[in-house]
Amino acid sequence: MATLVERLRLAVALESPTGDARAIAALGAHLTERFTRLGAAVSVEPHETGPNLAFAFPGTAGRESEAPVLFLAHADTVWPVGTLASTMPWRDDDGIVAGPGAFDMKGGIIAFEGALELLAESGAAHRPLTLLLVADEEIGSPSSRALVESHGRCAVAVLGLESPHADGALKTARLGSTRVRLTVVGRESHAALDPDGGVSAIEELVDQLLRVREIAAAHPTVLCNVGTIAGGGRTNVVAGRAHADIGFRFPDASTERAVLDALAALAPVRSGGELSVEVLSSRPAWGVDARHDALTAEIAAAAATVGQAVDGRPATGAADTNLTGALGVPTVDGLGPRGAGAHAVHEHVVAASLAERAELIAALLARI
Repeated sequence: MATLVERLRLAVALESPTGDARAIAALGAHLTERFTRLGAAVSVEPHETGPNLAFAFPGTAGRESEAPVLFLAHADTVWPVGTLASTMPWRDDDGIVAGPGAFDMKGGIIAFEGALELLAESGAAHRPLTLLLVADEEIGSPSSRALVESHGRCAVAVLGLESPHADGALKTARLGSTRVRLTVVGRESHAALDPDGGVSAIEELVDQLLRVREIAAAHPTVLCNVGTIAGGGRTNVVAGRAHADIGFRFPDASTERAVLDALAALAPVRSGGELSVEVLSSRPAWGVDARHDALTAEIAAAAATVGQAVDGRPATGAADTNLTGALGVPTVDGLGPRGAGAHAVHEHVVAASLAERAELIAALLARI
């Protein structure tokens, strides 16, 4: 049987960037083969960005009719095909394994597979389990949000296989995350022969981004990042179109509403300019709640049975667990292996933690 590290290497070798439906389908097919051997029934939702997969594992030893535990994972990564052969080659050295998507989040998927095998070997009774493997989590899960929420409503608990905090702590709440696009339409003209006849979309966008900064500054708990800017085409043409994509993080729904209302009220500074504000994706804030804390305590108790100690605390990053946590379903994330460097070239996993997380998940499922 291949080691967990070797399985992770095989998964990382199947590079699966967001939007590459063929690459994501290839990873899905690889995992489908593995999970069906472990007893899963597979449902497929095809989408332009790639298939969203649901793996349903039956309960055992008289627990077949109980409500399921839902696990959340995603197939997509932020790294384009070719990264493995260039800037981020696979590395297995001195207890560290590294490669594009190893930490975010293929390591969590491999740890889950290891947990299933440990459960089968032990013969421990467990509830039905469902693993959702979605294709577009890295861009806000536009094709899979309804799927996650539907399964979440039927679950007794939701466990995210995303990476933990840097010290291995679990994630017990998350900020809300919303992606917004500001688009400006101006009027093109020759920049030298008729400069006053044009309306610069780029200059208008710059002024609007200053207003966005003021809006964010008025809400100190909000994080704001202008992630991309595009526009214009030639230096001798007044730009006729420009846009910026902005990421916001919110502590609660009321703050999000206040910021989005302020953005919607923005108006062009220049006569003849047009401005539109579009929400590209949104995940609600998942706040601290006694139900999530109780699940964290159950995980800590399970960890103690296998000689581990874990705790949890809120996180700033967003994920699909925002959706189930906001629904009020007991939710904890961060059950993936320890490591660092999500979305960075130093992305890596602590190799020993793959087996540690597999043990923890198996112990939890035997008692939850």
